[in-house]
Amino acid sequence: MEIIHIAEASSTNSFLRNWSNNHPEANETVVFADRQTAGRGQRGNYWESEPGKNITMSLLLKPQSVAADQQFILSQIVSLAIAETLSEYTSGISIKWPNDIYYRDRKICGMLIENDITDDIISRSIIGIGLNINQKKFRSDAPNPVSLSQITGKEYGIEEIISKVASGIVHNFHVLKSSSDSWINFQEKYAECLYRREGFHPFASEEGVFRAKIHHVEPSGLLVLEREFSGEKETFAFKEVRFVVE
Repeated sequence: MEIIHIAEASSTNSFLRNWSNNHPEANETVVFADRQTAGRGQRGNYWESEPGKNITMSLLLKPQSVAADQQFILSQIVSLAIAETLSEYTSGISIKWPNDIYYRDRKICGMLIENDITDDIISRSIIGIGLNINQKKFRSDAPNPVSLSQITGKEYGIEEIISKVASGIVHNFHVLKSSSDSWINFQEKYAECLYRREGFHPFASEEGVFRAKIHHVEPSGLLVLEREFSGEKETFAFKEVRFVVE
């Protein structure tokens, strides 16, 4: 695995995509930047990161054995690798569907996975990760950010954690390719790590706020909720429902 360190990028995903275009044989390559000027997240959000304090990285993988309609498994193995790495440093880590990483009710990590599809197969995946490590104060209007340093009161080596996260993702990816049974195992582990996986909690959709519990997540990534009182089950795609977090 090659790790490329750069001082600045508008977006590590964009940098790695351009780099990959010029190095077509490359695979399992990481790029991380001290400063990211236009980092992107899900829903088009901006990712706040104080220069040199956090992880802004992207990882190149070439799945080629994962069908386009199975791409959520990549989100699951990446989420699990990050959650498992952070759990080495603190308890209280979970995965908020579909792939945010939370410490209790606060967001410590987000990601943006961009897949290229050729003949219904994922030919290239660029996995962008923003992980809060040593930042002490957040000034954006993001509602609930937290860093590992805020949680533990310690500071950490950025490159050490990058190596752990990247190695964990690549390991999960190799396991995924080597065994068909591993797909179910990863899906089960993902379910066990879900944020608010037990009990009823508030959610919001275009119809308003309602209380429900997570029934399960489909292999496709669809979230199935069970409404409180009625027991009615509803299926939601990404952006159709959100967790209400105080």
